[in-house]
Amino acid sequence: MRHVAGALRAALAACLASAPALALPAGDPARGEAVYARCFACHSLDADRTGPRHCGLLGRRAGSVPGFDYSPAMRASGIVWDAKSLDRFLADPVGTVPGTSMGYAGIKEARERADLIAYLGKARCGNAKR
Repeated sequence: MRHVAGALRAALAACLASAPALALPAGDPARGEAVYARCFACHSLDADRTGPRHCGLLGRRAGSVPGFDYSPAMRASGIVWDAKSLDRFLADPVGTVPGTSMGYAGIKEARERADLIAYLGKARCGNAKR
């Protein structure tokens, strides 16, 4: 019996190791622009507000917009914004970066996060709605 249990554990571990990582759903930038409208109270694409500007967000190190007063937690987070890290942060900002000054509960719907990330990836600076 132990031999069977050990073989099952080994087979399961091998299966999990070879399984592809779960991909984020493909987002729709047009729907993402509508989701971004919720962010306008604190953020803009091309200007700092209560929160930092989002122009060029993807690929940028968290806490690195020159002149913006980030929380120590965000500056020390070590995050580089990509689709995966942004999805995790948008789902639970305070849980992802404890001590962040972003007092937002997050976007619970995976589709909305994917749409927002797609919008941020395609949005151009200087064209932000205010």
